[in-house]
Amino acid sequence: MALNTSLLSRAALTVASAALLTATFTSACSSGGGTNPTAENLGGRGPITYVEGKDTTETGAVKQLIDRWNAAHPDEKVTFKEQSNDASQQYDDLAQHLKAKQSDYDVMALDVPWTAEFAAKGWIQPLKDSFAIDTSTLLSPTVASATYKGNLYAAPRNTNGGLLYYRKDLVPNPPKTWSELLGDCNIAKDKGIGCYAGQFAPYEGLTVNSAEVINAYGGTFVGPDGKAPTVDSPQSRAGLQVLVDAYKNGDIPKEAISFKEPESQNAFAQGKLLFLRTWPNFFGVANADSSVVKGDTAVAPLPGKDGIGASTLGGYNAAISSYSKHKATALDFLRYLISEDAQRIVAEGAFPPVRASLYDDPALIAKFPYLPALKDSIASAVPRPVTPYYNAVSKAIQDNAYAALTGSKSVDDAITGMKKGIEAAGA
Repeated sequence: MALNTSLLSRAALTVASAALLTATFTSACSSGGGTNPTAENLGGRGPITYVEGKDTTETGAVKQLIDRWNAAHPDEKVTFKEQSNDASQQYDDLAQHLKAKQSDYDVMALDVPWTAEFAAKGWIQPLKDSFAIDTSTLLSPTVASATYKGNLYAAPRNTNGGLLYYRKDLVPNPPKTWSELLGDCNIAKDKGIGCYAGQFAPYEGLTVNSAEVINAYGGTFVGPDGKAPTVDSPQSRAGLQVLVDAYKNGDIPKEAISFKEPESQNAFAQGKLLFLRTWPNFFGVANADSSVVKGDTAVAPLPGKDGIGASTLGGYNAAISSYSKHKATALDFLRYLISEDAQRIVAEGAFPPVRASLYDDPALIAKFPYLPALKDSIASAVPRPVTPYYNAVSKAIQDNAYAALTGSKSVDDAITGMKKGIEAAGA
């Protein structure tokens, strides 16, 4: 039987064309048009841009950090892109650049709860293998806040934790448990002042305040996958019940339902509260000449069920953009940010550092007397729910906690509402 040479030629051409197409596709995937930006530009060196919210330190700590780096790295200088002081605007700015896969933001300071979301979306470089960093000198809760699904994705840049401010002229020994604190409320009643306040308006502050008490009683919000809700438990109910009962019986003043940080801090500084849960940066204000309680203010770790409680962790994590062209330089800059010299600059700027040793430094303690209490607070701190859907999860927590405090929902219904909200967030 004779072969049809025309048909054979067409077949050969088809096979050759397919082979060429395959080779072209493979080449594109391996060099620049690839689908995994975290595998690209690992050895890239050169100038980089560091992005962070407005530097509010009196010492200009961020500028100091960058100036010191630039003096030692003239060929790999860092430019500081200073964002606004508004967290929502910071987030939107970062998300806009990363969604567009822009390479102009090399290292970014992420608010702690954003880290999981940015990791899940592939926007930031995993710090493993050749990009691993040594975290052995850092406070372990700060490292946990930069970890998602078992992988480190950022270097803790600075941290923060809640503290219990109290009137040491009225309470010589601070309470260690919630039952002790509430027992001291009789002192407040005798003095005609409010007993305890935090931040209970329906915003992120309420997520933090309610999470701290729920965590202190053993409750949690999401599982290791960041999606499955774990909040529906007796422990979570017990924690939320503490706040609800305290608000109902007046141990938390009625006006505190509208408190954010400024209102709660003003109430304490004006001598209207015995106890206040807030952040370390209030210490100087509470002891300023304009404060009614100057000299009468002290701090302690937050109370818990049986001892020191569970502060919610704050602060910034520094992450490398997956789209950076100079990742090797960016990695060196991350390592610099957690060095002892850099962290001392952070501490002297009144940002709580992430290196454990600095909390025992006599010179720093003399300047910031709250450091020992803050160290204890952070040691038992819990990150905000580690989930790629943090904003929706936070909304579910604060909305339902507010409903329970104001009496429009029972504690049982509020916890159930949190569970349903978390389920919907990950759906």
